[in-house]
Amino acid sequence: MEKVYQGKTKDVFKLDNGNYMLKFKDDVTGTDGVFDPGANTIGLSIEGIGKANLKMSIYFFEILKQKGVKTHYVSANLDDATMEVLPAKVFGKGLEVICRLRAVGSFIRRYGVYIEEAAPLDAYVEMTLKDDAKGDPLINSDALAALNIMTQKQYDDTKAMTQKITRIVADTLKEKGLDLYDIKFEFGYVGDEVILIDEIASGNMRVYKDGKYVDPMDLAGYLLD
Repeated sequence: MEKVYQGKTKDVFKLDNGNYMLKFKDDVTGTDGVFDPGANTIGLSIEGIGKANLKMSIYFFEILKQKGVKTHYVSANLDDATMEVLPAKVFGKGLEVICRLRAVGSFIRRYGVYIEEAAPLDAYVEMTLKDDAKGDPLINSDALAALNIMTQKQYDDTKAMTQKITRIVADTLKEKGLDLYDIKFEFGYVGDEVILIDEIASGNMRVYKDGKYVDPMDLAGYLLD
């Protein structure tokens, strides 16, 4: 297989059938050894988190499939910590989409003078360019259109899908007594259709139980056991 991309938490390989394979790693994003799904650097490694994230991704991708939400998911191999996906194109050089249900993390660091920590947010969506050197800068729909990264329709579709998927994930977690505070997605497109890509896993979300933060390695156990 040809390695086409080496990411922070996954490597990407091209398959002979035209699809791609994601190889999940045990690294998670964060700063100074503290996990942060919104960070743009590897903060720490957690043994087994790669397979746990893959297992959780399979779980949520199957739920989304049942609800008619389009994703790049094809199949997975838990033993190898790999997932086969469709060959979707990314927006620009990569775009991250964060949906926030509570004011925590980088949101509270930026806007804390206006809002209390953990205050509710109405599925607030923000987008950042994947650019480690510039700290993954925030970008709005006007700039995305001006830079020919994403059309207004693609932006609207992505925002609507983000909020819909976030509600599905939050409702699923709520059934287990867990509260979703924020979650990070990536989207791509096939033809004119926007689809969810990457993963839906503990390393990309911030979850609390009874007001206490749930460690990403523990999250899969709460959800899947």
